Amino acid sequence: MIHARDFVDAARQRGFDCYAGVPCSFLTPFINYVIGDTALDYVSAANEGDAVAIAAGATLGGRRAVAMMQNSGLGNAVSPLTSLTWTFRIPILVVCTHRGAPGMKDEPQHELMGQITGRLFETMDVPWLEFPRTQAAIAPALDAADDHARESGRPFALVMHKGTCEPYPLEGRTPGAARATANIGGSGHRAAVAARSSRHAVLAELVARTDPARTVLIATTGFTGRELYAIDDRPNHLYMVGSMGCASSLGLGLALARPDLEVVVIDGDGAALMRMGNLATVGAYRPPNLTHLLLDNEVHDSTGAQATVAASVDFAAVAAACGYATVLRTDDRAELDVLAAPAPGPRFAHVKIAPGAIDDLPRPAITPPEVAARLMRHIGVS
Repeated sequence: MIHARDFVDAARQRGFDCYAGVPCSFLTPFINYVIGDTALDYVSAANEGDAVAIAAGATLGGRRAVAMMQNSGLGNAVSPLTSLTWTFRIPILVVCTHRGAPGMKDEPQHELMGQITGRLFETMDVPWLEFPRTQAAIAPALDAADDHARESGRPFALVMHKGTCEPYPLEGRTPGAARATANIGGSGHRAAVAARSSRHAVLAELVARTDPARTVLIATTGFTGRELYAIDDRPNHLYMVGSMGCASSLGLGLALARPDLEVVVIDGDGAALMRMGNLATVGAYRPPNLTHLLLDNEVHDSTGAQATVAASVDFAAVAAACGYATVLRTDDRAELDVLAAPAPGPRFAHVKIAPGAIDDLPRPAITPPEVAARLMRHIGVS
């Protein structure tokens, strides 16, 4: 058994100072210590996949980050581990508990995941070791994670057993606080579907208004990233592929890690619905440099325009209730200037657009690892 401080201090010496996670009873002493250490940045994520994406965003910003979770929640993290961190080569550290380990009496819901946790990491091409249970084992475990990061640029996992860390009480930070709900600005959604702006037109206006030197644009997977690329392929752009729904959590991690940058997340209605819990996380941690632009055409455009349920969802009201400081509801792209600083952040705009994309829509010729590396160089990360 070790004290959580022993691992955290050793990890901090190697640069790990950002943590995002979802609690587990096996993880309690460790996560309690992280929460109480005011020299660390900690984000309480809505789910395990968002924890992975938040950690990935912090890593893009030049920090070293850890995502913490229970193995029963590992399923929530499969998409970002396989199509975000693996694909873009973002080397986060995962600390995952091992509920339902073979030979351990545990709750029935942990039985299957307990049997397959190691195999699941291996299937996802995430090397793993047991989380160190002695002080002597800490440095070799972190060495292995560092070596893998240098060689592959991809995640590494440490699997924690019950009783690994000495008990530690919960002290310190509570994310968020009660705030007045933001007033919702904008002229509302008045235009008929055919009269709405296209995605391409809104993106072109956004690109024209943003300063590449100090702004990062993160485009959700599908047509959004491809149309942004078609308008202009800039080093401050990140075109997400896969990891649907994780654009806002990736942007949150980057915005918190780099308060010197303006981070603009360009989301879609289907993607936002998939991981809607992250709106609450953004509203709780309130990065003033984050703008969340939701382009809502009420369909899954890149898969054949199947309808989403967005027609019955008031995203602006949800964002306001979650704690975004500036909220806009509009179908007029000329009103997007309200999202520019110094409007209080985080900022949210629910923009209704028309379905469809430009003809002969290209796919980025630059690979995801090149996109990530180029972005990091652009914002001064070695």
